[in-house]
Amino acid sequence: MSLKIAERSNPPTITLTGRLDTATAPQLDEVLNRVLARAGITRLVFDLSGLDYLSSAGIRCFVRARKAIEPGGGKVALINPQPAVQKVLDIVKAVPRGGIFKSIAELDEYLDAMQKQVRDPD
Repeated sequence: MSLKIAERSNPPTITLTGRLDTATAPQLDEVLNRVLARAGITRLVFDLSGLDYLSSAGIRCFVRARKAIEPGGGKVALINPQPAVQKVLDIVKAVPRGGIFKSIAELDEYLDAMQKQVRDPD
C-alpha cells in the first residue's frame, strides 16, 4: 500500500493515509521540507486517522518535525491514530522530549530496543 498525503494550511495539518514506512517516508520528508520552510510555523498537526502502518522511518519524520518546531516554543500534535499505529506510538512514547540522537542509526537502535522491551518485557 502507498502513502497519500493531504496538506491544509490553517492550522498547518498533514493528513496521512496508508503506510508510513521506509519506502514512503521520503514523500512525507518532501512535504515537511516545504512546511518547515515557512516562516513562523509554531504548530503542526499530523492527522493519522487513515494511517494503517507506522515504522521507525515514520517516527523519524515526527521527531524531525518536533526538533524543528518545539525549540522555538511551538507544538507538534499527532491526532486520531488507528489502534495499530497507537500501539507503535505507545512503544516509543518513552523517547525523551526533544530527544537528541547522534545519528539515524542510534535512533533506530533506540526504537528497536523500545519495541523489543514492549514485546518481551522479561
